[in-house]
Amino acid sequence: MEGVQLNLISKEKLERMSSMEKLRMILDSVKEGKIVVLESGLSPEEETKLIELTMLEIDHDNFVGIEVESYPPKESFFSKLFGKKSGRLTLIGPANRVKMLSKQKDIITAMVQLGDR
Repeated sequence: MEGVQLNLISKEKLERMSSMEKLRMILDSVKEGKIVVLESGLSPEEETKLIELTMLEIDHDNFVGIEVESYPPKESFFSKLFGKKSGRLTLIGPANRVKMLSKQKDIITAMVQLGDR
């Protein structure tokens, strides 16, 4: 059976990890062809660092990069007060297998290519 593996990572697991642990887990999974969905998303700084790490590891024969789409954080009194912002949901996958089609208020639509075409 041909398919795509999805790793759905809970907010609780992400909160127990350092930023570098999260980024390494994400990048390693995506390099293996998996799609990663983060319940609580990444901070803008973590997303930037993930892109930087990805650029260092691109190998045009085996790993062409990542596709990332996040919902923006919800602004609340406490997030403004404490400056803590992270995306509500983030989808990350291999750039050669995932194509983001649209992002609406509450729906991210992505096309996932099966196999190594």
